[in-house]
Amino acid sequence: MSGRAVYGWQTSLADLSLILFLVAAAAVDRQRGAASAPSPQAEPLAVYVAGPGAPPLVEWLAAQETDPRQQLTITARYGPEPGAQRRAVEEAMALVEQVHAPAGGARLVVEPGAGPTRAVLAFDRAMAQDLLGKARNR
Repeated sequence: MSGRAVYGWQTSLADLSLILFLVAAAAVDRQRGAASAPSPQAEPLAVYVAGPGAPPLVEWLAAQETDPRQQLTITARYGPEPGAQRRAVEEAMALVEQVHAPAGGARLVVEPGAGPTRAVLAFDRAMAQDLLGKARNR
């Protein structure tokens, strides 16, 4: 018997299959990571929850410290029932109209889930500008 290993076409095919699997898995993971990565958000400075007894959003904002680096993010959630997403968008837009925010003044997030509509004031704008600056320097 000879001391060297004999490779047949099955071994070569298995090697190629494994390589193809690893390449495909890496591509799917990279694609999923890009699609599901949350937007960068800083720690909230103040949180407003729309609900019974809550003051109007414009009054709540007037009581907060202002800084041009702050970003107002309004998040509305919706359930599985028909028309829920449309109602969530309308509720979020009603809050934007309360503060008379310009088109780029407030960020709207409408997502599946449970819970009341919230408005969060944070330094997200400063964080986004910082991340953009770092990306340009690469």
